[in-house]
Amino acid sequence: MKHILTLLALSFVFVSCKNNTSDTQVNTVQTEEVKEIAYASFGDKIEADNAIDAILMAETYKKMIVGDSLQTKMIAKVDEVCQAKGCWMKLDLGNDEQVMVKFKDYGFFMPKNIAGKDVILDGKAFVSEMTVEEQRHYAEDAGKSENEIAAITEPKRTYTFEANGVLLIEE
Repeated sequence: MKHILTLLALSFVFVSCKNNTSDTQVNTVQTEEVKEIAYASFGDKIEADNAIDAILMAETYKKMIVGDSLQTKMIAKVDEVCQAKGCWMKLDLGNDEQVMVKFKDYGFFMPKNIAGKDVILDGKAFVSEMTVEEQRHYAEDAGKSENEIAAITEPKRTYTFEANGVLLIEE
């Protein structure tokens, strides 16, 4: 009887040691590398979360009429920036559409060399009609040729965004 109890106790020790080994293997945590995104901030401080994609914003703009406005946050790629002082930029909405971005109260400017980079902006989206004179002014700021500027002869429906703050995604 003494040997049976000893054998039973050794069996429990052996089984419990074996379970600890497997628990250790099961509970091993693998760490994943998390890539942090760096931002350069302009204007009001904004957060990068909950920004809608430019393609979805394009669909929203199509449903709006001249005079409508919408407070929103979006992410898009920069197509053009004012080469005079960075006082406006045009963002790609997809399908050969753009949104003209101006900055609230002319309160901040963007670097002139950010074409092709992504930005997150918070502010007010609206649809407006741009006069021929405005279009020509912006074309001149963008460095367009005299022929391209002269070809602008009609007002056009435009998508506009007044940004309170912008985050430039740095890579």
